[in-house]
Amino acid sequence: MKLGSVEAGGTKFVCAVGNEDYRILDQTQFPTTTPEETLQKTVDYFKQFDDIKAIAISTFGPAELRKNHPQYGFITNTPKKNWPYTDFVGFIKKQIDVPIFFTTDVNGSAYGEYIMATLFNQHVDSLTYFTIGTGVGAGTVIKGNFIGELGHPEMGHVRLKRHPDDLDFAGICPYHGDCLEGLVSGPTFDARLGKKGKDVPLTDHVWDIMAYYIAQAALQITLSMRPGKIVFGGGVMSEAFLDKVREQFADLMNDYVEVGDLKEYLVMPLVKNNGSATVGDFAMALKEYNK
Repeated sequence: MKLGSVEAGGTKFVCAVGNEDYRILDQTQFPTTTPEETLQKTVDYFKQFDDIKAIAISTFGPAELRKNHPQYGFITNTPKKNWPYTDFVGFIKKQIDVPIFFTTDVNGSAYGEYIMATLFNQHVDSLTYFTIGTGVGAGTVIKGNFIGELGHPEMGHVRLKRHPDDLDFAGICPYHGDCLEGLVSGPTFDARLGKKGKDVPLTDHVWDIMAYYIAQAALQITLSMRPGKIVFGGGVMSEAFLDKVREQFADLMNDYVEVGDLKEYLVMPLVKNNGSATVGDFAMALKEYNK
């Protein structure tokens, strides 16, 4: 059985075909340009395979995930130029008539990590996946289901206590300024220091400041949802940086609730190269096909 995956990012689309064992059989990627051009490239890619049984889409957002809403399947009020109120699912469905599952990119990644945890016999019933990259977001899976009734969570826009050494930085979120995304996303390195994050040594104090903010977000999730683990992906994250987050998390938690070994609770993805969403898409497509 062949299943389709679309990981739709603001910079690039990654499309893949896999099987029910979640193995990639074929994959391609291309830049995110206009909706018409990008979505047609997506359709043309899958039309090469005449036996695709179902497709799952994990997209940048905001997106309308409620199936009873008239704009179900749309990317909604995104700041991405030309993309607001794009009928993503409708465009694909008109040309490829197979079951389609539609969710956010971080939900897709969360589901992929949930599936992989099961395959690795980790026995985790719930987890939250944060992506810390060009944007910041998170998805949570509990016993195979996503949270969010009125819409998907926007955990990248939670408000935080400011670090005392960072009070002069206004943040870069166009909606909220100094929310989580406005303080720790990749472009904040340019805004603070005038250079890319890859050019900033881990000894720079800015990494401690960002770890403080990410640890606060992890603390909020821990105290409000108590997931089995929290996974951090995205281009900003590394194991060395995550160690800083763990240290800040331990200080903030101050032994209030037990979460076990932080190296097993605050973790990097099991799927390498930020490929969690592709695994999640295959699993969600299979689930949609079997309904």
